[in-house]
Amino acid sequence: MYAFISIVAALVGLVVLLRIKVNLGLGMVLSGVFLAVLLGVMPGALWRTLVEEWNNPEKGLTDTTGYIFVSLAALLLLVNVLGKAMKETGVSDRLLPALQGLFRSRRLALALIPFIMGMLPTPGGIMLSAPMVRDAGDKMGISRSRLAAINFYFRHQWESAWPLFPSIYFCQKLFSVPIATLISYNVILPLAGLTGGIVGLLLVGIPRKKDGDGPKRRSISANLLDFGHSFWPIVLAAGLYVGLKWPPAVGILLSIFGFLAIHKVGFARWGGIFRAAAEPDKVLLIFGALLFKVVMEAAGAIPDVVTFFTDMHLPVLLLIFFLPFFVAVATGLNLVTAMITFPLLLQYIGTGSEMAFGLEVLAFSGLLCGVLLTPVHLCLALSMSYFETSLTKILSKLLLPLCFIAGAGIVMALIFK
Repeated sequence: MYAFISIVAALVGLVVLLRIKVNLGLGMVLSGVFLAVLLGVMPGALWRTLVEEWNNPEKGLTDTTGYIFVSLAALLLLVNVLGKAMKETGVSDRLLPALQGLFRSRRLALALIPFIMGMLPTPGGIMLSAPMVRDAGDKMGISRSRLAAINFYFRHQWESAWPLFPSIYFCQKLFSVPIATLISYNVILPLAGLTGGIVGLLLVGIPRKKDGDGPKRRSISANLLDFGHSFWPIVLAAGLYVGLKWPPAVGILLSIFGFLAIHKVGFARWGGIFRAAAEPDKVLLIFGALLFKVVMEAAGAIPDVVTFFTDMHLPVLLLIFFLPFFVAVATGLNLVTAMITFPLLLQYIGTGSEMAFGLEVLAFSGLLCGVLLTPVHLCLALSMSYFETSLTKILSKLLLPLCFIAGAGIVMALIFK
């Protein structure tokens, strides 16, 4: 129980720090230090945890905390540079008219950018779509908090039903069912999530289009060309990641060089463009989020929390939803939450031909709601920083859409017991 209270206290402390205008990066670091104090984790214990992680033969280099920190920091800073380059060349100014011309709906166009990029399961990948969403949304007069919520929420609608996400593979192996069968049940969650996103994020809070604001009539090929000018750097980074397993930051860096060369940007302007990477608070943000994770690992806090929930003897449906929900809130990690909590729920969900698919969907809905509500989730923290808005403003816009996801999980649990 103490670990549970400590994690809650650290998260509340983070919210308080943000409310009193402490920089997000510094706030994340301070909340991580506060959690370490509460759990009695000394620097030596943190170091031993990192060393054990490094020496663990089951973990590759890309799974280590040090690698994740460097790669995410580089990705975040280089995305800022790419966004600056797009503005300097005027490419971002042509994105919204191109999207409107292709899809005939400003709202649909805005949501499709993060939704498409969400098919790429890369840490911090939300930053790939952020520059385009921000630039397009600013021209539409949409508040930054709503843009952050749209980019964050629609980015994460694939996680329960897209086979590239490791949590799907893990669940398929754990429950011993065909992956197609698992996805056929889980697909209700992205369907409900998209419906909730449309109702809660796209149908409200977006200014009406004024006469003359729509795009000029242009050919499909012209719109595709302008869209391609904005989107090809992201596609290159995604392709290098999926095809060659190159870190997304490397792909973005190559895209920046190629973009500047194609648009004939003189070397004299490169310095000003690359100065967009001078964002130390964003590096602190990533450090703080990872510190939070390592502290919990060093203290063994998550197993204690799981034991606390199972010992409470909650009604089965509440336990199946709230155990993944809280672990997701504490870790901000989809796969980690599934690996910690789903094996403990096997006795209720079952496996193979005896599996209650509705209960698995309920557990996954709890996981998704927790991941999408916690400031420990790097994508949410990055969204707050990049879109220059507050945690409460983003979360307030996510509550209604998340009710659709939770509701879908409950309905499935009641129908497919």
